[in-house]
Amino acid sequence: MKNADVVVVGGSAAGPVAAISSRRRYRDKSVILVRKEEQVLVPCGIPYIFGTLGSPEKNLIGDALLLNNGIELVKGEAVEIDRQKKAVSLNDGDTVKYDKLVLATGSSPISLPIPGLEKGNVFAARKDVAYLKNMLSVLNNAKDIVIIGGGFIGVEFADECKKGRDSNVTIVELLPHCLQLALDEEFCIEAEAVLKGRGIKLLVGSKVEAILGDKQASGVKLSGGQELKADVVIIGVGVVPNTELARKAGLETGPGRAIAVDRYMRTTTDPDIFACGDCAEKVSFFSGKPSRLMLASIAGAEARIAGANLFHTRYQNPGAVGVFSTIVGGRAFACAGLTQRAAIQEGYDIVTGEATAADTHPAGMPGSVSTRVKLLFSKDNGQLLGGGISGGKSAAEMANVVSAFIQNKMTAYDVSLFQMGTHPALTASPIVYHLVDAAEIAIKAM
Repeated sequence: MKNADVVVVGGSAAGPVAAISSRRRYRDKSVILVRKEEQVLVPCGIPYIFGTLGSPEKNLIGDALLLNNGIELVKGEAVEIDRQKKAVSLNDGDTVKYDKLVLATGSSPISLPIPGLEKGNVFAARKDVAYLKNMLSVLNNAKDIVIIGGGFIGVEFADECKKGRDSNVTIVELLPHCLQLALDEEFCIEAEAVLKGRGIKLLVGSKVEAILGDKQASGVKLSGGQELKADVVIIGVGVVPNTELARKAGLETGPGRAIAVDRYMRTTTDPDIFACGDCAEKVSFFSGKPSRLMLASIAGAEARIAGANLFHTRYQNPGAVGVFSTIVGGRAFACAGLTQRAAIQEGYDIVTGEATAADTHPAGMPGSVSTRVKLLFSKDNGQLLGGGISGGKSAAEMANVVSAFIQNKMTAYDVSLFQMGTHPALTASPIVYHLVDAAEIAIKAM
């Protein structure tokens, strides 16, 4: 039996951050992190194993991160929580006792109600090194690859599967556009053009009815009757929270079937148990309504809140903003906050401002990329609601800046007065700096 002041269950995006946060805030407290994986993968890096990286071993989170922060690592699967004894039982029969417990058990790929999912050569983005090694071996010998889902996971898989392979890659997406849940339509259309330019076939507004074949997948059948040849099928339609351990312990779950927590990341059932990351319920920053957003960035923020609040209340969770970025065929796409469609659905009267300029000045600087920014504001009070960017790698950090503006409830007028640092080789010109320009254009329309 082991004992610690703080026990964290989960070793992916949220777990290590919660453990480190608690150590930084409470230096006199002992911390144990329990995880079932021998090796931990960077979750968002999984698609890149199949192209850019070339192996799962190049996509690992090292244990030194924990050990260097004085956190004890216990490898084993947590199978039961005894809330009265404040103990976590492991699958090897060992027990870890706690004063405060943090659940960061993450999520698993959604299992679609499609006949044929059990066939060979049907894969998902599982956080398992051996599983992904086998998937890589199969993909390297595949001629026809069908990806179900055109969100970030599916698009990134498609782009990576085209690297170094002479394979036919098709994305089947139920919605009218790929990336539609995160990006405004004009950015979706731009991303789709890049995908098509990479030789990737897009079937949008299409639904997979069944996976064909005997023991091995040989194709997919669409609801309209069309059949696509497939040596490999990849499911990339999102994740569901891992809550079995919590539910067995009698912890309440919420409308998203994740663990119910308050704004301090405490479970609503037990004040000595906290939850963070994909396994915990979320609310929207904008409306306070339940949110289904599951991102590593959100997990990290929640984990810092949980770790800081374990013994003294310090921080409240402001809610999920939603910040996304990806790169397809060398073109980056990023966003923060609400899309125009989502803002209208929430009842906002909106105004937008758009700006396009090179990300260097002058535009003739080596590596310069034309970058497009769209900002979305409430017409009532000028508050920034969201933003979309496409361009070079700077688009991702620009979306992070937009998120900071949103979290600080800045208005179009505030953004228009933003004092940025510029350099000819590193940023857009201060004369046409995208975020400021887009804000000023929006102000004209208010």
